[in-house]
Amino acid sequence: MRNLILTITGLILFSGAAAADDAPKQIVPAAAKGWSNPAGRMLLDVTRAGERIVAVGEHGLAILSDDGGKTFRQAKHMPVNSTLTAVTFADAQKGWAVGHWGVIVATTDGGENWQVQRSDTSVDQPLFSVAFRNATEGWAVGLWSILLQTKDGGKTWTPEHIQAPPGGKRADKNLNKIILGPNGNIFIAGEAGSVLRSRDGENWTYLTTGYSGSFWTGMVASNGAIFVGGLRGSLYRSMDGGTTWKMLDSGSKASITGLVENGGKITGVALDGYTFSGNIDSEVFASKQKENRAALTSVVMNKAGQLVVASKEGIVVQQN
Repeated sequence: MRNLILTITGLILFSGAAAADDAPKQIVPAAAKGWSNPAGRMLLDVTRAGERIVAVGEHGLAILSDDGGKTFRQAKHMPVNSTLTAVTFADAQKGWAVGHWGVIVATTDGGENWQVQRSDTSVDQPLFSVAFRNATEGWAVGLWSILLQTKDGGKTWTPEHIQAPPGGKRADKNLNKIILGPNGNIFIAGEAGSVLRSRDGENWTYLTTGYSGSFWTGMVASNGAIFVGGLRGSLYRSMDGGTTWKMLDSGSKASITGLVENGGKITGVALDGYTFSGNIDSEVFASKQKENRAALTSVVMNKAGQLVVASKEGIVVQQN
């Protein structure tokens, strides 16, 4: 469990740091190992590529399902074996995954085959989230406020400067989740109650949330409401584009790792086997706990409206 928490929050052990002007040193490719039961391994993120379900996790694992999560198979080719923490798709074919050693890999065939776009072996500065506005413009964030931007589909990734937070000397907070918001806004949820907002993807403003713990995840609902969640069941919502935030009752003290919407209903997953749900405008959410208390790490909805949940123990499919 400790390893899982360290991976999610970015509070990992490291042995040194690269100089600020050091160029990334490319990782030596080592293909991911094949597993007899890949859907039963530790998975850290799950998403949809069209109707296909794609999940990523430990040791470069990437798995695919074309039947709503009933069965999975491992990707045909993954050129890295470092842990992958997040995955996203711009459409049914083009996708990106990020992880430890600053790895960014990309696919153009729905996750079957992947290619390395970036890595940095000078220091293990993991990336925790990746998002694309379209097939060319995207962002990746991670440990120590690293923020990378691409405008060419990942052929080149450029470090972007983030100013120090109010009262701070430098930008060194972990950035955990990129959220594509309404009206072209981009949000980043992070450590110490941080939520940043940008209107152009290059200039960022710190928002006041009223929370001092870490946010791990977030989403934008169909009505434009922005949700962020994190440590000890902390759940906040903004109805005005991030200007003001309201604390909600998620129903437990389990740390929130994933959020999804289906037909006006918000569902979240958390560590210790908790799921919770409520309407977009709910202030109190109902929660329940799985008997095995498996650490749940991410959630997506399949075409049939069922929850496909990634966990430390693998994939779980359940009715919403």
